[in-house]
Amino acid sequence: MVLETLKLAGLFLLVFIVMRLLGKGLLSQWTAYDLVTVIFLSYAALGAIKVQSFFHAIICITLIGSLYLTLSKLSLYEGLSRFTIGEPTILIKNGEIVQKNLKKVRYSITELLSTIRTFGYPVIEEIEYAILEPNGHISVIPKNNLRYLTPRDLDLNPEYTGLPITVIAEGKVKYESLTFINKTEEWLLSELEHNGYYSFNTIFYAYVRSHNHSLSIYPYK
Repeated sequence: MVLETLKLAGLFLLVFIVMRLLGKGLLSQWTAYDLVTVIFLSYAALGAIKVQSFFHAIICITLIGSLYLTLSKLSLYEGLSRFTIGEPTILIKNGEIVQKNLKKVRYSITELLSTIRTFGYPVIEEIEYAILEPNGHISVIPKNNLRYLTPRDLDLNPEYTGLPITVIAEGKVKYESLTFINKTEEWLLSELEHNGYYSFNTIFYAYVRSHNHSLSIYPYK
């Protein structure tokens, strides 16, 4: 059992290292070969381990959790985070593709174009930066003259609408939400009656705005 447990720890670390070496592209978009790679890595690793008993399974689960926590804590150290998490990589800069970085992370131009199109920017020249983040996602920053207008651009100061706090979901009262906004079940029932509803069971969804405690109601239909 001890040998199998040590094998599990070694294979866990080995699969982690292999996936880090394969690059962030493996995490970014699940192409056919990405999926096959992950499946076969998992199959090869798990196939070499024999869980001999229920107690052994508990040890293995605890060990994997411990290794995960160890790696996550190591990622907090700047010197080690480059290995455990990785670094962002610039793929487009000032409207030009950084080809050496594409080659470095093994990210194809087809995948890059597909991703930036999902952000609504089919033309590379419209992009100030496209950055492949350590988690495999791409951040796209358009050029200033193409970014979306904001109220600040128009010298507007829109009214704060507050956070919607769910107080009823599928006929059930969310008491923790009522506590959060310092309200009671009696207050909620009173508000419902004021709007012509007399039972929580008739409400599919209801929420309260955090800034003014106004209630919005969606009854069952």
